Amino acid sequence: MLNILVCDDDKEIVDAIEIYLMHEGYHVIKAYNGEEALEVISSEEVHLLIIDVMMPKMDGIHATLKIREKSSIPIIILSAKTEDTDKILGLNIGADDYVAKPFNPLELVARVKSQLRRYTQLGTMAESESDAVYQVGGLAINDDLKEVTVDGEYVKLTPIEYNILLLLVKNQGKVFSIDQIYESIWNENAIGADNTVAVHIRHIREKIEINPKEPRYLKVVWGVGYKVEKQ
Repeated sequence: MLNILVCDDDKEIVDAIEIYLMHEGYHVIKAYNGEEALEVISSEEVHLLIIDVMMPKMDGIHATLKIREKSSIPIIILSAKTEDTDKILGLNIGADDYVAKPFNPLELVARVKSQLRRYTQLGTMAESESDAVYQVGGLAINDDLKEVTVDGEYVKLTPIEYNILLLLVKNQGKVFSIDQIYESIWNENAIGADNTVAVHIRHIREKIEINPKEPRYLKVVWGVGYKVEKQ
C-alpha cells in the first residue's frame, strides 16, 4: 500500500482529502504544519506529499525546500493563491504539481495518481537515449515508434493530433500562430483554419491533460497562438 502524507493546518481539509484517498486504496498520514511533515518523512516511508503553502511554524514552501535536500518524492502543493507567480514559485522550488483552493477532490485524486505513476512506474520512453524522443515534464513522444505517453501511460492520438503535438513539443516555449500550425501540418495555405486547428487542439488537451481547462502542457497565448510550456 502506498503512503500519502497530507499536510494542512485546516483539519477539515485534511480529513476530506483522506476520505477520497482512502477510497482509492491509499494509506493517509496526517500532519498540520511543515515541521510535522518533516518529522513524518524522516521516520516513515512516504510515497507522495500533499502540502499547503500557508501554515504555522513552517510553511509549505520552506518544508518543500527542506524535503528536496534529501528526497525526490512527488510533492503537490495546495494554496488559496491562484496567481501564476505562486504556481511558478512552487514548481521552481521542487514541487511536482500545484492545485489551487478550492479544488475538486476528484481532480486532486487524478493528479495524485498521475504523480505516483511517474514515481513508481517511470516510462521507458523517458529513459530512452534515442534522439527521436522528446520530453516535457511527464509528456514524452517517441517519434521512431510514433508513441506518446503521459506519466508513463500511452495516449492514443490521431495522425493530425500527433503531428501538431510533435511540432509544439519539438519547439518547447515557442508560440505558433494558428496559420503556422495549419501550414506546417496540412502543407497548404491557411484559409479559414481557425476552427480546424482549435478543434484538434481541444482534442489533444482532452487526451494529455488531467484538467483540459487548466492545461499543464498545451497553452494558449491569447491573440497569438499556442505553445507547449517548457518545464
